[in-house]
Amino acid sequence: MEISASLIYFMLYLLVMLHCYLAAAVRTNITTDQSALLVLKAHITDDPKKILATNWSSAAGSACNWVGITCDANHHRVTALNLSYMGLNGTIPPHLGNLSFLTHLSFRANRFHGSLPAELASLRGLQVISFGENNLDGEIPSWLGLLPKLEELYLCCNSFRGTIPPSLFNTSSELRIINLGQNMLTGWIPPSLSNCTSLKEINLFENNLTGEVPSDIGNLPNLVKLDINNNSLTGVIPYSIFNHSTIRVISLYLNFLSGHLPSGIGNWVPNLEVLYLWGNEIDGIIPSSISNASKLIKLELEENYFSGSIPHTLANLRHLEVLNLAGNLLTRESATLELSFLSSLTNCRKLTRLMLADNQQLNGTLPISIGNFSGSLQYFSAFGCNIKGTIPKQIGNLSNLLVLALQNNELGGAIPSTVRGMRKLQGLCLQGNRLQGSIPDVICDLSNLGELFLSGNELYGSLPTCWKSLTSLRKLFLDANHLTSKIPPSLWSLGDLMQVNLSLNSLSGPLPSDIGNLKVVTLLDLSWNQLSGQIPAAIGGLQNLERLSLAHNKFQGHIPQSFGQSISMQVLDLSHNNLSGVIPESLEKLHCLKHLDVSFNRLGGEIPSGMDISIFSAQSFMGNEGLCGPPQFKVPPCQVVGQSKAHTSVKLAYILPAVIAAILVLILILFLIITLKRNAKSASQEAPTLATWRRISYLELERATDRFSESNLVGKGSFGSVYRGTLSDGMSVAVKVFNLDIQGSFKSFDAECKVLRRIRHRNLVKIISCCSNNDFKALVLEYMPNGSLNKWLYSHTYSLDILHRMNIMIDVASSLEYLHHGSHVPVVHCDLKPSNILLNDDMIAHVGDFGISKLLGDGDSMTQTMTLATIGYIAPEYGSQGIISTSGDVYSYGILLMETFTGKKPTDEMFSGEMSLKRWVKESLPHAVIKVVDGNLLQKNDRRFDAKQDCIFSIMRLAMDCSAEAPEQRMQMRDVVKTLKNIKMKFVDGD
Repeated sequence: MEISASLIYFMLYLLVMLHCYLAAAVRTNITTDQSALLVLKAHITDDPKKILATNWSSAAGSACNWVGITCDANHHRVTALNLSYMGLNGTIPPHLGNLSFLTHLSFRANRFHGSLPAELASLRGLQVISFGENNLDGEIPSWLGLLPKLEELYLCCNSFRGTIPPSLFNTSSELRIINLGQNMLTGWIPPSLSNCTSLKEINLFENNLTGEVPSDIGNLPNLVKLDINNNSLTGVIPYSIFNHSTIRVISLYLNFLSGHLPSGIGNWVPNLEVLYLWGNEIDGIIPSSISNASKLIKLELEENYFSGSIPHTLANLRHLEVLNLAGNLLTRESATLELSFLSSLTNCRKLTRLMLADNQQLNGTLPISIGNFSGSLQYFSAFGCNIKGTIPKQIGNLSNLLVLALQNNELGGAIPSTVRGMRKLQGLCLQGNRLQGSIPDVICDLSNLGELFLSGNELYGSLPTCWKSLTSLRKLFLDANHLTSKIPPSLWSLGDLMQVNLSLNSLSGPLPSDIGNLKVVTLLDLSWNQLSGQIPAAIGGLQNLERLSLAHNKFQGHIPQSFGQSISMQVLDLSHNNLSGVIPESLEKLHCLKHLDVSFNRLGGEIPSGMDISIFSAQSFMGNEGLCGPPQFKVPPCQVVGQSKAHTSVKLAYILPAVIAAILVLILILFLIITLKRNAKSASQEAPTLATWRRISYLELERATDRFSESNLVGKGSFGSVYRGTLSDGMSVAVKVFNLDIQGSFKSFDAECKVLRRIRHRNLVKIISCCSNNDFKALVLEYMPNGSLNKWLYSHTYSLDILHRMNIMIDVASSLEYLHHGSHVPVVHCDLKPSNILLNDDMIAHVGDFGISKLLGDGDSMTQTMTLATIGYIAPEYGSQGIISTSGDVYSYGILLMETFTGKKPTDEMFSGEMSLKRWVKESLPHAVIKVVDGNLLQKNDRRFDAKQDCIFSIMRLAMDCSAEAPEQRMQMRDVVKTLKNIKMKFVDGD
């Protein structure tokens, strides 16, 4: 018994010791993991939701209790790290390689940058890696293919470049999902991809991949999704892809694929749901066997070269929701004029979108069975198809239709009154047909209608009087018809109308003052009618109005002085009326005005000299016998009419010498006053920098920025940091603190002060005050809450469309025009780049950072020995010879313009050797601009694709003119502003 008791005590002792040992081991391991996580926290520079700042600490207990952390219950080691959707900014430290039990690693939808550390290769247990939607760059690491348990790899929506490593796809790989979409990858798709037999999803969309689709890719036994859209792939689509029992999604649109579809395409893909092949070069017929893919939901074959008739067998696709066959060479069946395939498609009871536009050889009539489409149909587009006959009255049965686009066909007859049945209709596009009769009053029953296009038909009679019910209407185009009547007052009650075109009709009567209700209207064209009376002064209150044409009417009276308040006016056409009086001087305030036509009226007096007369021609003023002014307008010079009577001449002989003497004395006095002021100004300019300015104390700035805390840091530059602050009066400001330990910071501070106190412009960052002593120097500037253009161009969280980017670049060009031509002393910015362009609440751009700018004084250029500007934006003569001039800024602007619309920095790694951003853009013009433009701006399925492509081509051509190698060949900024505004006007007008 004694021996047994001793043995029991000994075993208990061993158990206690083992427990202590294991507890110590656990503490050591979790401590290792916790240390790695804290290093990660230290590498995060921005934690906007304060999640890690408040939770990842010893106060929160073990790392297993931290947000985003999952631990193994047995070993107490970190197995999952998920920081997705937290808005974090920073880099990924190599220390994460110490999390040896990690199986899931997800940082999706943040702002991590830099490359993936090689130390992650040691995490042999990783099953899921998700770094999608960040700002990571560099090449895709080949070591990813060495992770034996990796099943899912998400690296989409970053800036990875280079080729896809073939090593990702080894024969022993467990990889099921790979997503490398929306990066900058080049080269071929590795044939080794077909070795990876576990693959279910392949996502390589929106890269720059070339070559052919690997022929064996269809042999992957488990493949469910293949998405390689928006690349530069060529060759024939492998038939093996269409012989696959598991595949559900095939997306190969926007490539250069050719050949034709196999005749049995639908026979071997029983689970296919999505087939996107649009925007390629595929020809031949649409095989009728495609209907055997009975689970198809979306079929898009737009913008190819398909020919022949549309197969009736498509009616068997009972799950079909989207059918897009637009932009091909399809024909109707020759046996009948009716487009009978439409009748068969009515059996597709789930169809929501039917697009047939730009198939000019369809050349048939709409069947009455069109009314049999189910209530699910929302979008029907068949413009440019040479459709004849009339619009069937049964079309009113489409009660859920949102858009009906039948423009540019050969439709005749009347607009059927049954359209009232389409109560949800938002867009009715019937322009460019041969419709007759009047505009039916039932149009007013369409209370959701936002766009009504009836231009270029043969409509006649009166305008409806019931416009008040169309409160959603934004665009109204009734031009080029035969409409007769007064414009009903109810039309002017639609305060949200943005574009109105009633031109080329026979409308009569006066315009009421109620026209001033159109507060947001940008286009108002009433030309070529028989309107009379006076032009309402209320038009002057339309501050968003950009284009106004009242030409070819019977208006009389004066041009209202109030027109000077229409500050957005770009085009003003009042020609061919009976207007009298003078051209009001208030038009001098219209700084955006590019086209003015007051010809063929009865105007007199002097052409206002304050307008930018260089942009107008003689044709703008011809046909007004009473006008006088500069000779380039082919009008007589303005003269003071003399008095011819003898006694007046006698009086002048006595009075004139006295008047002249008095004037001379006044001139002398004024000369002395001006001289004294100039001397005083010169003396003040030679005084110490900002000596006469009110300074804000260091203590006040410290309070405003919460002691210059990291949470208020909004950016760092070459010479210091910028903090967000709130002054004691509540004003939000940006405080630029100069790092006086950096060589050149004193000089930068003085230069910025010297420039900023001289300039004032709506597109320049405004200086509010400063703080300066021997140990501290800071500028207090206007705060820009929307950050820099750089942020908006290179973050997946933000986006800018074409119009936003044009407006920003017009703002930047306007600021440079002022600096070069509007300032008393020309200013050269010297460092134009996206990070120096800041955006306020209204997304209006302001140019800032004048730390290396130069005042030119009396010369056109100057030379300095040290080049300080940013590489990639520097003009050649500045980089090689140190020559600074306004044309150098123009060069930088051209590069900036390319960057803004391509989304590529001039320092991008793809630009090496002889290839540069400028050369890359130049080689794309004029036919391949889609290959260089930012993919967010231009997609082939966009209904305005052609207009956007033309717009971007014009912008790129302007950018090339700005960035010419020789300074004398570059445009001046005043011409850049005009050109860019013209491009914008053409683009907006085409909307």
